[in-house]
Amino acid sequence: MRRSFFVFTLAIMALLLRSSAPAQDMASFEKRITVKVLKNGLTVILCERPEAPVFSFFTIVDAGAVQDPQGQSGMAHMFEHMAFKGTDRIGTTDYAKEKVALEKVDRAWAAYDHADRKQTGRDAKEVAVLKTAFDNAVEDANQYVIKNRFGEIVEREGGVGLNASTSMDSTQYFYSLPANRFEIWAYLESARFSNPVLREFYKERDVVHEERRLRTDSSPVGKMIEQFMAAAYTAHPYGRSGVGWPSELDHLTAPEAAQFYRKYYTPSNTVIALVGALKPEQVFPIVEKYFGPIPSGPKPEPLTTVEPDQFAERTVVMREKSQPFYIEGYHRPSDLDPDDAVYDVISDLVSQGRTSRLYRSMVRDQKIAAGAAGFSGLPGTKYPGLFSFFAIPLPGHTTQEMAQAIHEQIERLKNEDVSDEELQMVKTRTKANLIRQLANNQGLAIQLASSQQRYGDWRELFRSVDKIDKVTKADIRRVANKTFVAGNRTVAMIENDPAPPKAATADKQKEKH
Repeated sequence: MRRSFFVFTLAIMALLLRSSAPAQDMASFEKRITVKVLKNGLTVILCERPEAPVFSFFTIVDAGAVQDPQGQSGMAHMFEHMAFKGTDRIGTTDYAKEKVALEKVDRAWAAYDHADRKQTGRDAKEVAVLKTAFDNAVEDANQYVIKNRFGEIVEREGGVGLNASTSMDSTQYFYSLPANRFEIWAYLESARFSNPVLREFYKERDVVHEERRLRTDSSPVGKMIEQFMAAAYTAHPYGRSGVGWPSELDHLTAPEAAQFYRKYYTPSNTVIALVGALKPEQVFPIVEKYFGPIPSGPKPEPLTTVEPDQFAERTVVMREKSQPFYIEGYHRPSDLDPDDAVYDVISDLVSQGRTSRLYRSMVRDQKIAAGAAGFSGLPGTKYPGLFSFFAIPLPGHTTQEMAQAIHEQIERLKNEDVSDEELQMVKTRTKANLIRQLANNQGLAIQLASSQQRYGDWRELFRSVDKIDKVTKADIRRVANKTFVAGNRTVAMIENDPAPPKAATADKQKEKH
């Protein structure tokens, strides 16, 4: 009965894939996609999708938290915030005066910060005077600011989903607009990346620090993951805090942010994908008009630091009065490695849905965990990252039980071939997942821009499915045996504080005497 149901499920999924294929295969996209590289190096991808009079875009800058300069962790994320502050024409009542005021703010901060950080001879009165001068300079500059002006314009023109994100590997910007507002989009986006004004920088720095408090400092799991990454990496920037170490974050400056922008926000380091009711003859003259004048610049030099091989298991134990948690990670190559597709198959095999191995074993059968999964991508994929397994123990069960149950499934991967049915289900799901990712304009823009930026060709999006289709049982065992070894493992866990011993009763105390 189970086999019959499995075959029936595969047949239904295959039918759905065939029915969707005419609009979703690479050949059909090639007819609708145009790629243009401007003279300044900016890459723009257009995919025509005329079903509705709207379009979405996704801009990806090849600079994430890994590119934070030494001593300036959190800078990539900080500049992402500043990209919404406007330009010399957007967000100001008088830029000529505001520019002078902002320069005074930077000088006032530098003076105050220098006096405040003195390790010897610090003069508290001098610090207080300089802090007041800084606050006054900020207040003076704020009088020229039209707050949230950039976002208000986008919303006024019908924009939805205005947002951005910073990962360890890159920074992304996105929203959607009516197709007849395309030229307004081109003006807004070209302006904020060619001439950003770092207004309200020190106020926004406090906002970013608050994000850190919410995501990391006030979250037991957040704190554990930060310690986990620091333990897993001894040299590579993947081991640093993506949102920023507090002491460094609190001392970032606007001039440093401007320097980061000039180095990494160059056209040659940026890809823009546009998807929707747009035509090449409409799009590219406007793109040339607004983005073409942005000065070119060299693509930043690649990162030279390579994480040394790990030879000994590392362990982090946090004792908290919170939900216990277990995670372990194994170093694996970047997503450019020939075995990347094998890791994708393993991830699907152990984690995808209620039929996955970890769910069936730990959640359904043994009933020891509320959830369990294995996945790549922590903290990123551009450089050698981690393949991680995690589990959340149910009350009455321990992190040691989580580790044992996960290791049992790892040993199965290393010593037993997966079944034909299991492997085929993974491959079928991969194709179905791709179709889902391409179902809407924003999802398609994300995939196109990301593939173009990472691999130099958006077609890799479809080739990745072909690579997964070629993964064999022997590949799974080979990669599992190469990667999932104790010496390559870093472990982190949250364990509850042990309950304090109960106070002895008066009678027992008397008996002791």
